[in-house]
Amino acid sequence: MGDYQNIIEMIALTMGVGWASGVNLYAAVLMLGYMGMTGNIDLPPGLEIVENPLVMLGAGLMYVIEFFADKTPGVDTAWDTLHTFIRIPAGAIMAMGAVGDTSSASELAAALVGGGLATASHAAKAGTRVMINTSPEPFSNWAASITEDVGVIAGLWTALNHPVLFLVLLALFILLLIWLLPRLWRAIKYVFRKLARLFGGGEDATPPPGFQGAGSGGKPPAPPPD
Repeated sequence: MGDYQNIIEMIALTMGVGWASGVNLYAAVLMLGYMGMTGNIDLPPGLEIVENPLVMLGAGLMYVIEFFADKTPGVDTAWDTLHTFIRIPAGAIMAMGAVGDTSSASELAAALVGGGLATASHAAKAGTRVMINTSPEPFSNWAASITEDVGVIAGLWTALNHPVLFLVLLALFILLLIWLLPRLWRAIKYVFRKLARLFGGGEDATPPPGFQGAGSGGKPPAPPPD
């Protein structure tokens, strides 16, 4: 029973750090480092480096920068674009560290799973932000960013303390992504087509089903006069 519990905890931590890295890498590093440094959890050897004060200082500095960048319309999308090349590899590396000193096959499998989950959560975050930025008010950016930060902390805490519950919630999250990402992709293409038409001319874009752009009020365009 003890071995089974250890395996579940390792899987939850591996998938948790991958998922959290795709949403807010620096918050994930800070939380794991703080909990490990204070003795609240025993991190696997491959993750003990996040307890290092220099690592926590660097993550804290970057978290402060991201805290403001992530809440500024337009800047958040540029920040997410840049972090495509940071969050996904970091998610794979942290997931690989979460399995501890095991076999090379286990480490590679963990890296693939962690990188995949980081890619999925990062895509959902970045795509949602593109849609939020079609709204002229800044409050939705703040609400989304704070929700993401709280979600990362709560998700990792659940993975560490209630691994089975976390895995169930993660499965629901993945099912939601399967439904959401194609719709997000269609809506994002519509937004960029509208921007291209606005700045460079070209054919008008037909909004995807159910999409309501900023200022549209959800009303269809008026029919042409007879």
